[in-house]
Amino acid sequence: MDYLNDLYQNRLIFFAFMKENYPVFYKSNIFFRDLQYAIKRYYEKKNVVITYGQAEKAAVDFLNRLVSEDLLIKIDNKSFKMNFSLETEVLD
Repeated sequence: MDYLNDLYQNRLIFFAFMKENYPVFYKSNIFFRDLQYAIKRYYEKKNVVITYGQAEKAAVDFLNRLVSEDLLIKIDNKSFKMNFSLETEVLD
């Protein structure tokens, strides 16, 4: 399964899912491990088995793409800042 493209295409759904357990809003901090575990739970809810390692790689790839598009701002290797709002983001 192509986790990166699935997560990116469904990023608003994913972040809304993540928001159920973590503070996710415009300018909030996103932590790497929180994102990794949210990815693992997100796919488990979809009845897709994903290993810890697969979730970690998906998190790295997803974060890199979001940072490259300025949707997240990298603070350090473990922390990122949301640079978009779930309420106002428009999908391409």
